[in-house]
Amino acid sequence: MLKKIIIYFFLPLSLAAQVTDITRVEYTYFPQRDSDNDFRRFRTFVNVPLKLKKKGSYLVPKLEYRNVSFEYNDPTPFDNSRLDDFEHYELGLGYTFKMKKDWRFAVQGGVILASNFQNNKVVGGDFIGTGSVFFIKNKKNDGLKKPWRLILGMRYSNTAGVPLPLPFVNYFKHFDKNWSYTAGVPKTNIKYYLNDRNVFQGLVTLDGFFANIQNNRVFAQGQGNLEADSISMTIVLAGFGYEHFFTKHILLYTYGGFTVVNDIRLRDKNREDVLTINDTNTFYVRAGLKFKI
Repeated sequence: MLKKIIIYFFLPLSLAAQVTDITRVEYTYFPQRDSDNDFRRFRTFVNVPLKLKKKGSYLVPKLEYRNVSFEYNDPTPFDNSRLDDFEHYELGLGYTFKMKKDWRFAVQGGVILASNFQNNKVVGGDFIGTGSVFFIKNKKNDGLKKPWRLILGMRYSNTAGVPLPLPFVNYFKHFDKNWSYTAGVPKTNIKYYLNDRNVFQGLVTLDGFFANIQNNRVFAQGQGNLEADSISMTIVLAGFGYEHFFTKHILLYTYGGFTVVNDIRLRDKNREDVLTINDTNTFYVRAGLKFKI
């Protein structure tokens, strides 16, 4: 159950996690230790804030694309061809408006297609539904000596195996001229601001992916057969990061470190594990360029 909940937290790339991000291009790589497997992902998205007539209100369409290349070379009891390339397409829509006492309300819903698309068409299992509701209190731009931001919300995804929305909390505080921290999901960190252009951080963060497998893989185990319906990866990374601001809104970032949870599994239609592909902790690196407001 805990792993299902972790998947639920990182999969819907929520308005809370990107509350100021307009667009991002990112590349992730990590080899599988003690294995010939490796994982590579290209990801890009764009949020388009559309100002509405009501002051402080915005409609935010979102488009996202991910390509996951998973070199799966370990021996398996089934044909693992066409399990090395997965694609993720997401269409989302968010709405946000100001409330009283510096609070902001935001809601976001979306549909994701995530699959190996082995049959070159879309099937029912490729669809993932997501929905999120947030209350945000942002005191980062009020000229305070110690600015902060609090996000309270609930999030739902039909990949979690939990039929109800689950709550989360995310809190940011600038507790010194050169230091800040964020506590929450999907990332907890502490940052040191060397100057206006260079920022260093220590972090713990979630990452991963989930996708349907077209043409389910069936293999014998014990006295019966198991059937793999989907693939998931859950990563918890501990490490360091660096951000370089070219302008106030455009920055280059990179994270590197070692995984403390590295869980890559095949799952059945009930999201129960049927085969562990790899759970050995390993080196991890991610880098990208983003535009934020």
